Amino acid sequence: MAKQTAGHDMLGDFAPQFAELNDDVLFGEVWSKESELSAHDRSMITIASIISAGNLEQLDAHLKIGKKNGITKEEIVSEITHLSFYAGWPKAWSAFNRAREIWKED
Repeated sequence: MAKQTAGHDMLGDFAPQFAELNDDVLFGEVWSKESELSAHDRSMITIASIISAGNLEQLDAHLKIGKKNGITKEEIVSEITHLSFYAGWPKAWSAFNRAREIWKED
């Protein structure tokens, strides 16, 4: 996985400790342990968590990461459909609107 710099790029001057934890710990240590969970599976879990919690501001970025990590259109559609019954129909609609844009050429 490529070195994550979003924390430093977006918040480094305002919240440097948070930026460091995001880039170096969360993505640098946790996400990089592919012997325990593949990047694909981590993306599926992360996307499900974001949708379930309704934290849709972060969803676009993680959908893009998930696509790079090999999540197919069929998988994301299945995941969101499944989540709709557990996380809520409106959250699924919002997630589908975002996912459709990211997978529109597939």
